[in-house]
Amino acid sequence: MPTFTAERKLFDTALNPGDAPYFDAAAQGRLLVKRCKACGEVHHYPRALCPFCWSSEVEWMDTRGTGTIYTYSVTRRGAGAPYCIAYVTLDEGPVLMTNIVGTDLDAVRIGQRVQVTFQTTEGGTAVPMFTPVTQGSAP
Repeated sequence: MPTFTAERKLFDTALNPGDAPYFDAAAQGRLLVKRCKACGEVHHYPRALCPFCWSSEVEWMDTRGTGTIYTYSVTRRGAGAPYCIAYVTLDEGPVLMTNIVGTDLDAVRIGQRVQVTFQTTEGGTAVPMFTPVTQGSAP
């Protein structure tokens, strides 16, 4: 049975103009990215202009909330609980920086399948993070 460590405190994120739909969806358990209507590319982090063609014709898109760990780093020093920062490649294509939670940090691996979960900050904002997919739990 894996050993879980204490969760670290999560502080509210600084919101940028246009971020509200992203965090509103997160509060509903949905992970959004943006898709460009001009070139069709999907990107994260959400922004007003497509980073591929600079078009302003971008729209919100729901994801499946699943992906693969591209790389990761576990931090065990300093104040607070150990944590894992990772780059996850979503099944839709974009890569996002996130945290891997709800698992034994020694069991995290590159190429591991993960699914989104939402952790709440001290101020009540839902933040998407990822947890490893266990057999039979993949959507």
